[in-house]
Amino acid sequence: MESTEYAVIGAGLAGASTAWHLAARGHEVTVLERSTPANDAGSSHGSARIFRYAYEDEFYTRLLQRSEEGWAELARLGGGELITATGSVDYGAERDPAALAGVLAACGVEHELLGAEEARGRWPQIAFDTDVLWHPGAGVIDAQETVMAMVGAAADHGARLETGWAAESVVRDGPAFVVTAEDGRTLRAGRVVVAAGGWLPRLLGALPLPEGFLDAMPHLEVRQEQAYHFPYAEPPTEAPATWPTFIHMRRGWTAYGLPGGRDAGFRGQKIAEFNGGKVLPSAADQDGVIDPENRRRVVEYVRECLPGLVPEPYAETTCLFTNTPTEDFVIDSAGGITVVSPCSGHGAKFAPVIGELAADSASGAGEVPARFRVAR
Repeated sequence: MESTEYAVIGAGLAGASTAWHLAARGHEVTVLERSTPANDAGSSHGSARIFRYAYEDEFYTRLLQRSEEGWAELARLGGGELITATGSVDYGAERDPAALAGVLAACGVEHELLGAEEARGRWPQIAFDTDVLWHPGAGVIDAQETVMAMVGAAADHGARLETGWAAESVVRDGPAFVVTAEDGRTLRAGRVVVAAGGWLPRLLGALPLPEGFLDAMPHLEVRQEQAYHFPYAEPPTEAPATWPTFIHMRRGWTAYGLPGGRDAGFRGQKIAEFNGGKVLPSAADQDGVIDPENRRRVVEYVRECLPGLVPEPYAETTCLFTNTPTEDFVIDSAGGITVVSPCSGHGAKFAPVIGELAADSASGAGEVPARFRVAR
């Protein structure tokens, strides 16, 4: 049986980042990925994720500032520019742009607070209905290229990647663990990091974690979300540079959008309803089928609120969100096993620092913020 110091289950953003940080610290690491890194059955695929600083909670804005060094290091290591600057606008009766501006001011993040009329003059393609927060440091993350950059950086430090390796169980074996794949293959590991995204609910019962830890785990709700690409009404060679990312919160409805990237030919804006998809037991239960009612709601929203788009999607896809009740992440260890779930639809932008914190937790080299711990 082959052995390793650390087995990292999952090669999405969280797992790849954890493997990178552990390997860079001199640890022996084997990454076990059920398919391939950043595959489209998980939460880390594609070229378009929002990078933003605007949070109601100063904690997350400062955590993102902490991630800046990691993003810069990935670019230096050969990943290239993984974040395209677009700026971001936040608005809507439930978004409270003034409060967001206060957080950004406290953290020293450049921003402007604009009236709806002034904002419409600057971005006529968006029908703003309230004051608007604008911060130019926001942008779009290429999630797939980020994963590949981190996997490459981990490999440069000696980490080994096993693809097509679907972990089914982890069993304690003396001071170590035996990880068994669905096809019967095994790997002995001194410590295990589980960064399995939407598969985590299914795996939790197969992990030798203390009963108290499992009882204290927040409920993980997996949703099959839907995103649609709407073409720009202006020529595509001109429109993308003028479109910021956005979050629009009205009563009972949150929409978000961003330039769609290469996934849909750079032809339009990617628009979705936040947490508008069906709830699944785990990622294994996804079917990739678009809900017609969700499509109808989003098309009507585009027709009403985004005059700069043609309200007819030319591409659509599903993806997975794994939510906690508070939308806080889970990064914690017990008995040699570390559980990592940077989730709730906003984890991608924190990828470099998530791996740093997970490596700290797994190795005991540092502390993880108390709000990410299971026993809070």
